[in-house]
Amino acid sequence: MSYVLICAVAFIVSGLTLFSGFGLGTVLMPAFALFFPVEVAVAATAVVHLANNIFKVFLVGRRADVKVVAAFAVPAAVFAAVGAALLGYFATLKPLVEYAIGGRQCQVTVVKLVIAVLVGGFAVLDLIPRFENLAVNRKYIPLGGALSGFFGGLSGIQGALRSVFLLKAGLGKESFVGTVVLSAVIVDISRLSIYGMTFFSRHLEQLRAGGGIGLVVAGSLAAFLGAFLGAKLLKKITMKTVKIMVGVMLLAIAAALGTGIV
Repeated sequence: MSYVLICAVAFIVSGLTLFSGFGLGTVLMPAFALFFPVEVAVAATAVVHLANNIFKVFLVGRRADVKVVAAFAVPAAVFAAVGAALLGYFATLKPLVEYAIGGRQCQVTVVKLVIAVLVGGFAVLDLIPRFENLAVNRKYIPLGGALSGFFGGLSGIQGALRSVFLLKAGLGKESFVGTVVLSAVIVDISRLSIYGMTFFSRHLEQLRAGGGIGLVVAGSLAAFLGAFLGAKLLKKITMKTVKIMVGVMLLAIAAALGTGIV
């Protein structure tokens, strides 16, 4: 069941989000969180995210605007490490609330609560029409990189902010996609270096015992296939319905995380 869910999510979302610039990490992280601690889910998602974005670089990376990538990705990489380190600190704190439902122990932890708020917040932005075309001035691209990187390191969710700040960079569609993908690779490498020193070293045995390594590999391969087909078939598909579905699902996941059910 875990393989079916992770592969299905990675395949579908990777294809649908190739041209939106966000979505894979946003949806895949909660899917991993159903099977592993939230901090491990964020780290596992980052591995799939990086592998998928490296694959996308070969598909569309040559169109990237190097100057915009530098302005955005450098501060993003720095603050991604900060966010990842903060996630590591939150993961060491004791649960805020513990209770049982039907014999199952549930915990509300700081890291779950923080990520629930972030997931819920981005879900609301996806569902409110007035935010659909939100974009900011090009001079704020470095600030956008810092914010996107920080939240990416902390929660694994960064693409929505990244797209908002890059929409006004004066890029064509293909250049926008290439710039987003190349920036994402740089951020993923930064946060994974921190995750590797914290969550993977601390939870590697749990990840291996729970089949997590196989799930990461399978999810990456499914994401590759989704991205490849997305590049071929999905240029004309509207993202409005997809964003609504994702937003509703994220609100449900945020509620589950915030109450300790997941």
